[in-house]
Parts: sequence; C-alpha cells; structure tokens
Amino acid sequence: MTIRELSHGIRSALTPRFGAGEAAAMERIIFEDVMRLTPVEAVLRADSTVPPFIPEKIRAILTRLQNGEPIQYVMEHARFCGLSLKVTPDVLIPRPETEQMTDMVADFCGDRTDMRLLDCGTGSGCIAISLARRLRFPAVTAIDVSAAALAVARENAAACGVSVDFRLADMLDAGSMPAAQFDVIVSNPPYVMESERTLMEQHVLEHEPGLALFVPDGDPLRFYRAVIGYAASHLADDGAVFFEINPLLSDRFAALAAEAGFSEVEITADLYGRQRFAVITRRR
Repeated sequence: MTIRELSHGIRSALTPRFGAGEAAAMERIIFEDVMRLTPVEAVLRADSTVPPFIPEKIRAILTRLQNGEPIQYVMEHARFCGLSLKVTPDVLIPRPETEQMTDMVADFCGDRTDMRLLDCGTGSGCIAISLARRLRFPAVTAIDVSAAALAVARENAAACGVSVDFRLADMLDAGSMPAAQFDVIVSNPPYVMESERTLMEQHVLEHEPGLALFVPDGDPLRFYRAVIGYAASHLADDGAVFFEINPLLSDRFAALAAEAGFSEVEITADLYGRQRFAVITRRR
C-alpha cells in the first residue's frame, strides 16, 4: 500500500461521519503522529510504500474515531498555546477559549517577574504549564480534586520542562486550599448546567469527565462563589482573578463579586462573541 492509497482510505472512512474538512484535519494528525510526516512530506512521498504494520495501526485508530472517541484521546495529546500536552479521559480536552483566557493572564502579568499564580481546577495542567513557560520567573501553584488529573498534569509539566506546584485540593473545601497569597488566580471550573446536557455533542458526554463539566441547575455558580470567597483573603493588592464562565450566567458576576467585597468586574467576549470571561481586580 502506498501513502496515496492510505490517504484515500483514511478520508473515505472518515468523511461520511465527519465531513471532508474535518476528515482532512484528522488525516493530517494521524500522518504526523503515526508516520511522522507533514502534509507536504506526505504529498512528496505519495508513491512510497508504507510498512505493513502501519495500515493495521491506522485501522484501529479509525475504528475508535468512527465510534465517536475524540481524536485527542485516541492520539493521547492535544495542542494548547503551542504545546503538545498529554490528555486522557481523566482530563478535559483543552479548548481555544481557554487559550484566549491564558493569553489574557499573560497580558495582565506582562514583563513583571516573580508573579505568584494559582490555577484552580487545573485538569491537564494546560493553563498552569503555559503560564509557567511564558512568564518571567513565576511561582505557579495548581490544584485539582482529581488525583488522576494531577498525574497527567505532572507528566505534562515534566515533558515541557517547567516547575509547577501541583496539589490535591477541592475548591469547595476552603480548608484544603493553599494558605499563600497570589497575584493572579485563574480558573476554568465546571460551569455547564445539567439542563444543558441535551445541547452538547454526544462525544463530549460519552468521553470527557463529567466531574469537570457539570454543575447543578440549582447552584451553577458554586465554584465561582468558592473561588471568589477564597480570593477575598488570598488575592494580593493589584491582583486579579480570571474565570472562564458560562455565557448564560455572565450577568450574575458583578453581584457575586460584590458579596465578597470586590467592586471591579469586567466581562469579556470570546472570539465567537460570547460573554466567556470574567475578570475581577483588586486595586490597592
């Protein structure tokens, strides 16, 4: 079998389910991961014969994709802020919106050195690791309630060559939270209401961890309330709290912040125009 024939087989298998554009994107990822070929190299070597074990390996990948498993879990990595990070079903797959929030935090910190950051609900460690790489000599702490997620995050930090203090802690349990002061607190907590399940794609519901996604309709702001309450006594002067939020709940954050003594709240849209981020600032 040649590379050209293999390419045709991949697209023929994936296009009926995912469409031509997504099938082509998946093919590129498969070629890069399995054969270490860029799209240009695949074209230049189209008539080359592939080793006999390659088609069998790719057939197994295609079966998992056709069964609805996200390609990031199948290939065991996802791209985030220019990094390749390990992902497993124990952690959420990083989204572009979260990259945007990470950029916002980096812009806020600028060229300042020795910034103290806390990432609440770190999952794969994507935010904490990206900021540890981008900022100047930061001290980054990251917490999660899942020991399995922290194992993935620690592996990612080691692979990226950064130092992050990962800790097992529950945002809803103030006694388990770090006792230190922080210049920045950032969090992408569970925020999808249970009633929104019917609006979500099936592959997300079936494969990504519900613990990191869903909150009860009766108390959808529970994690934000807990983190803001924690920030009231652990956020330094001129510090800020950055949240990724549910756009359906964006109008509640000013009151939530005011309850904890914060008066400066800014709601910012994501790249799609949805009210996706809340930034709470403490002025000196």
